[in-house]
Amino acid sequence: MSDPTMSAPAVPPSTVVLVSGGSRGLGLAIVTDLLDAGLRVAAFARTVTPELAKLADTHPGRTHVGSVDVTDLAAVQAFVRAAEQHLGPIDGLVNNAAVGQDSLHVHTATADLAGIVETNLTAPLQLTRLVVRRMLAQGRRGRIVNITSICGQRGFPGLVAYSATKGGMDAATRSLARELGGRVLVNAVAPGFFASEMSAVLGRTQLDQIVRRTPTGHLTEPDEVLPVVRMLLREQTNINGQVLVVDGAASI
Repeated sequence: MSDPTMSAPAVPPSTVVLVSGGSRGLGLAIVTDLLDAGLRVAAFARTVTPELAKLADTHPGRTHVGSVDVTDLAAVQAFVRAAEQHLGPIDGLVNNAAVGQDSLHVHTATADLAGIVETNLTAPLQLTRLVVRRMLAQGRRGRIVNITSICGQRGFPGLVAYSATKGGMDAATRSLARELGGRVLVNAVAPGFFASEMSAVLGRTQLDQIVRRTPTGHLTEPDEVLPVVRMLLREQTNINGQVLVVDGAASI
């Protein structure tokens, strides 16, 4: 019988992190930040951009990159195996790959709905299952960070399917944290809107309204999200099953 006074061993900081959607925007910023922190990073996206390729060339011993569609499970499995051969066992995962939406729900085609759900919800759940299985089989403890969105908690027109997938990942974060019993710390980071192509669907008027109701007076910047992701991967914390919002209190 276990002694209730004995605490479970702490989950060590990640040293080898897999980042999906790591070729541009926030994903590329996360890859850059983790490499700057001395970690080994495997990153994939549908297209390896010149920026991601340059990082791989600059840090050849600590990076593994590839052109992989997150919805292609066989290709993802092959990439994970190759990454572990090159860098060592993966003990951190950042689910960042996602597609946006730019249509009212009544005008969104069935195929587009399916694509959004497959990319933003089904694929990260499959990738998480793959990585967690390998962690547990190797007797390793690890960290998972899901990049979700404030859209999972607040309503915005033109983003119904996107919001549903991000809310689904928030819910999965909480359930997986309990299911894994502290062997893997699972959290989500929900940024507010970036001034990027992903937020262009809202239009200038709605973005201006968001800025006006944000106490800090500006849209979210990737550099404001990076320390939170790094902390969840690297710091010794008891944070587990949480969705950390980074939006300057716009959603309060």
